[in-house]
Amino acid sequence: MALLSGGGYAQYVAVPEELLMPVPSHLTLYEAAAIPEAWLTAYQLLHLIAQVKEGESVLIHAGASGVGTAAIQLTRLFCAVPLVTAGSPDKLKIAEKLGAAAGFNYKEGDFSDKILQFTQGRGVDVILDCIGGSYWEKNVSCLAMDGRWVLYGVMGGKAVDGDLLGKLLFKCGQILSSLLRSRSLQYKAELVRSFTEQALPHFQSKDLPMSLRPIIDTVFNMEDIAEAHRHMDANKNTGKIIIKIS
Repeated sequence: MALLSGGGYAQYVAVPEELLMPVPSHLTLYEAAAIPEAWLTAYQLLHLIAQVKEGESVLIHAGASGVGTAAIQLTRLFCAVPLVTAGSPDKLKIAEKLGAAAGFNYKEGDFSDKILQFTQGRGVDVILDCIGGSYWEKNVSCLAMDGRWVLYGVMGGKAVDGDLLGKLLFKCGQILSSLLRSRSLQYKAELVRSFTEQALPHFQSKDLPMSLRPIIDTVFNMEDIAEAHRHMDANKNTGKIIIKIS
């Protein structure tokens, strides 16, 4: 397995050896393909950026996505409590089966009110946010005092209109951000090393106290790549979409 900087729609790729990882012995190649980008993203957000601690609560937006399903399991591995948002009952059920303590449908009312109710008014310690602008008020509302809001995507827009800084200051909160694409080779190599040591062994055996597994939604043939993108754009997938290259 390898962390790529792009160009993955190919039969062969060149990658620095520091970004290679062994394939866990009992996984299929399709399952292995679902690990690098999504799981390394989730791992760096939780472990390196937010530095999640035992017992903390973590709100994961897009909880049924590739990164989301990885983040749920890693949050449990770090002995923290995952909460998720998603857009359908089926996606919430899958998230809860993976270990989410609670799930909230963002299409049904204000999820921040429900999160505050679930946490007895305290809010969450960490937010993993791939949505951005359209969620900022709800995020700040359900962020705990001294909480960390980790931004890694802006699917809901880049612009913020309102008193974000004032409300965040009142919560003594932090905004953190990270992408993998713009990181240096040294950073990525250290991330891969840490993930290989701390997380990858938990894919090896279901006998471990906390086992991890990649979630695959659909496997498309390379000639059906356009349909795969339509499937993703329609937000139909739960977990990763895999492209089979003959």
